[in-house]
Amino acid sequence: MKLGLLIVDLQKAYYNGYAKESMDQACEYINAVLPLFRDANLPIAWIQDVSEFDGVVPGADSFEIIDALRPLEESSNAQNLERRFHKYYGNSFNKTGLDEFFKEHDVDTVVITGYRAEYCILSTYRGALDLDYTPILLRGGVAGGIEERIKFVYEINDIISFNALSKLMKG
Repeated sequence: MKLGLLIVDLQKAYYNGYAKESMDQACEYINAVLPLFRDANLPIAWIQDVSEFDGVVPGADSFEIIDALRPLEESSNAQNLERRFHKYYGNSFNKTGLDEFFKEHDVDTVVITGYRAEYCILSTYRGALDLDYTPILLRGGVAGGIEERIKFVYEINDIISFNALSKLMKG
């Protein structure tokens, strides 16, 4: 088993209302697992949604990842283990190069985190299954605009807690 971490759509454009509180909570868990993946030299994919209709486009402040998270910059990412991808569909694997990135690093199990539980997270989870990955949601690492929908997505998919993931990764 080789893990990869996927962080989906935690962007400033969506950081409002209940989603803000939900994203803040998810970031606590994501920030806890990031060092585990970095220390183990495992790939991390940062997904950024592009929506020209909403003005969420590269270069716009709304496109940027929220301040609570810090992707490595290209220059400090010598092993090419962290990469950003722009997506135009709900499924993060659809026409983004994400599948090729994970295959390049022999990933077979994807830990999925990010925003919006019932849309992009669920679509990405199903997309991972279609590509023969084993997708797992990080408990606490998924955000959304409506709390009940987050709970529903956890209920119908495989999840892992931070403690279990940490123990698994440390052997």
